[in-house]
Amino acid sequence: MSATMTSDQLAAYLDRFLRVLEIPDAPQALNGLQVGNSGRVSRILGAVDGCQASIDAAVARGADFLIVHHGLFWAGLQRVTGRFGRRVRTLIQHDVALYSAHLPLDCHAEVGNNAVLAGDLGLEAPAPFGRYQGIEIGVMGGLDCPLSDLAQRVAERLGAAPRVIAKGPPRTRRVAIVTGGASDLIAEAHERGVDTFITGEGPHHTYFDAEEWGLNVIYAGHYASETVGVQALGAHVRDRFGIAFEFFDHPTGL
Repeated sequence: MSATMTSDQLAAYLDRFLRVLEIPDAPQALNGLQVGNSGRVSRILGAVDGCQASIDAAVARGADFLIVHHGLFWAGLQRVTGRFGRRVRTLIQHDVALYSAHLPLDCHAEVGNNAVLAGDLGLEAPAPFGRYQGIEIGVMGGLDCPLSDLAQRVAERLGAAPRVIAKGPPRTRRVAIVTGGASDLIAEAHERGVDTFITGEGPHHTYFDAEEWGLNVIYAGHYASETVGVQALGAHVRDRFGIAFEFFDHPTGL
């Protein structure tokens, strides 16, 4: 099917698979096909961010379809000038389509950031967790292990050293995961009996949230925690349609 698949066909499949029209999100997320191409899909590049580096990597690798978690329009309506204009011009000039999936990729039960990371870390009996935009986008489950071991698993899986706020029990029993910038869900973790919460990043005051509620918080890095979903989605498309897929790693350290 890959020989005849168009960007519109692939985008339509991804919309259905990720339930893009059903999953609420911030308006600027603009989930789905953000920039089209002349129709051809022969090679896919995946990346966390729709930045210039990712777009340039797609061109350099001969990809004609770029899948990202954070799309082009996070700043809202803007003029197609300056560096934003350069991104758009590069995509159009090199006939590269760009597809973005934010919350639909976070919460997907098979290839979502949270489901994939939960499975890789060994959470047992996973259940929905983390209400945002009216839906639960994360995962919670049982995990009986020393906190230090869990932090090491996170580091090995994501390839980045996490920041650990160890204010809960030294041995974890119930763990929740919401990748990215979800520190505001520490309160829900406390309310639902979670002893260890894993997310990407958070502000200064969340140290005291963890301290005063007696929780462990593992900040795995916003970027690092959201690499797993795009890779899983790309592998799914590759296996289903036989289209070559490659992941472009462009870590921010944040």
